[in-house]
Amino acid sequence: EALLGRGTSAAAVAIGGNVATVATSSPGVAAVAAVPPGKGEGVRGLGDRSLWAGARVLLAASGALRCAGTEGSVSVGGAVVVEEQPDVSAVLSAYNQQGDPTLYEEYYSGLKHFIECSLDCHRAELSQLFYPLFVHMYLELVYNQHESEAKSFFERFHGDQECYYQDDLRVLSSLTKKEHMKGNETMLDFRTSKFVLRISRDSYQLLKRHLQEKQNNQIWNIVQEHLYIDIFDGMPRSKQQIDAMVGSLAGEAKREANKAKVFFGLLKEPEFDVPLDDEDEEGENEEGKPKKKKPKKDNVGSKSKKQDPNAPPQNRIPLPELKDSDKLDKVMNMKEAARRVRLGPECLPSICFYTFLNAYQGLTAVDITDDSSMIVGGFADSTVRVWSVTPKKLRSVKTAADLSLIDKESDDVLERIMDEKTASELKILYGHSGPVYGTSFSPDRNYLLSCSEDGTVRLWSLQTFTCLVGYKGHNYPVWDTQFSPYGYYFVSGGHDRVARLWATDHYQPLRIFAGHLADVTCTRFHPNSNYIATGSADRTIRLWDVLNGNCVRIFTGHKGPIHSLAFSPNGRFLATGATDGRVLLWDIGHGLMVGELKGHTDTIYALRFSRDGEILASGSMDNTVRLWDAVKAFEDLETDDFTTATGHINLPENSQDLLLGTYMTKSTPVVHLHFTRRNLLLAAGAYSSQ
Repeated sequence: EALLGRGTSAAAVAIGGNVATVATSSPGVAAVAAVPPGKGEGVRGLGDRSLWAGARVLLAASGALRCAGTEGSVSVGGAVVVEEQPDVSAVLSAYNQQGDPTLYEEYYSGLKHFIECSLDCHRAELSQLFYPLFVHMYLELVYNQHESEAKSFFERFHGDQECYYQDDLRVLSSLTKKEHMKGNETMLDFRTSKFVLRISRDSYQLLKRHLQEKQNNQIWNIVQEHLYIDIFDGMPRSKQQIDAMVGSLAGEAKREANKAKVFFGLLKEPEFDVPLDDEDEEGENEEGKPKKKKPKKDNVGSKSKKQDPNAPPQNRIPLPELKDSDKLDKVMNMKEAARRVRLGPECLPSICFYTFLNAYQGLTAVDITDDSSMIVGGFADSTVRVWSVTPKKLRSVKTAADLSLIDKESDDVLERIMDEKTASELKILYGHSGPVYGTSFSPDRNYLLSCSEDGTVRLWSLQTFTCLVGYKGHNYPVWDTQFSPYGYYFVSGGHDRVARLWATDHYQPLRIFAGHLADVTCTRFHPNSNYIATGSADRTIRLWDVLNGNCVRIFTGHKGPIHSLAFSPNGRFLATGATDGRVLLWDIGHGLMVGELKGHTDTIYALRFSRDGEILASGSMDNTVRLWDAVKAFEDLETDDFTTATGHINLPENSQDLLLGTYMTKSTPVVHLHFTRRNLLLAAGAYSSQ
């Protein structure tokens, strides 16, 4: 077959006079692209300087290898293929082999007629071709300067495209001249990443036969040049099954992309002895919570959990050692957990809403410490403001001159170094030179991260309320940042379409995660800190391995940019929210979509699971907080081998049964949600008067 050699040892494919050979040792699928003669240089060795120059690193096993040049051959066998960001002019020149411009409308409407008249079971699958073909045919006309034909082609067929492509089509309609195509990013993405379609073998054979009989070479060339058809054996998918999964900038994910093993289990908690309650001194109550009599419990910390079979090895990535203060905090945490409310459909959490009033500075980000003692707001006026939400005021360390007077041997030296005179419930941190889009407290509450439109991520000390470091790596706005659950590491994502992993003591990133085709809009650490999830404006979610920087999952299905991510506390599931107002649920181990929660009418900016994972809370621009039954959403999932192999997902239509409650604010979009250690839900947002 011209497009796919399945399990062959060498597939030599002749396309339009060029022969490209791909040797494949894996039983995977090798996709071969036709290449205009004389374009060498697609695949380079790993030792090359080009590795970080925007290079995409593809694992050969994942299938899609691009061969450039007539003699281009790729040796595979556990090797890594580095694919350069293609040069724009090289990419565009693929449009030179054009057909008769006046016939484009005829070609397209001929195919449209064929697909609409085909059997129902094939029609849904083949309809996926409409959008990518429409875009490429339009661009081909524009590139070859047939402006009037392009305009009429666009006007005649753009109304047929699915509604979720409206924004892309708006960008496309502004490209009317060859010159426009040179610098347009969206355009380049579309050109350089092959659009992935998942089609059953029967439907594919039908299409191939039709195009060959008609001698409709123009369309066949585009299919070969610009599309990647992932063929599976079995029943064609239904319209609902396809609709659930499509909508991203580059079509669906290849099935190969979600095959890698992911260690989604949790790391074992360290063991340490917990003092009995009689020894509880007031000094331990750092949190400023009133002291209550606690039930007697011996050695709470020593309940050794057995190693989770799906967990990564403890030392897979180096994690910071626990300090004494961390152990103390863990003890507090366990005591709080003992009083935790068991949530469920019968027992919903109380919700406490923090409304930012008169926030004319423009609230752009919020975070709350794990122990719910502090709340931070990032604002469009480039300030970061930290509030104490307990009666305890925020104190900073005294000046150096005052510190020298303190008796360092005294028992309460830690109290004495704090300056009571400047204690207040609000501290304002100045330093950024643009709106602050993301904030994150470190788990030990000593540090605070903020990221901004100015392209930097700043680390602030919560002891002195000053800036310690400015991390410069992104050259464009940074949309989100988050500390690892173990501290030390943090992740940032921005307009430059990559996410970066940092450690607080390195001024350069440790990992760069490249692969998204548009801005990285949100970032989240997996509870075991071995993986990072990123959501993007290309409408996909990717899961990255911190150890080696590989992309191990690509989830498609959202119809708009992703703005919120939340891992379930057991590490098995991921919930994502986007501008399309849907919350999608994913099984990380199997790499499958397992649920869709419909109800919100606007962008979902906040998602949080309750501490034991029974309830998922979502907060949206539609001024509501909704609570969903997470236990029911994830029970008896159909993740048999067939589903995993073909991606035939059957989403239950039970959003309404899963919705446990909807809570309206007066006029406050919800930008952050947080469950306290006792499962009280805290929500935050800025009141908007319009």
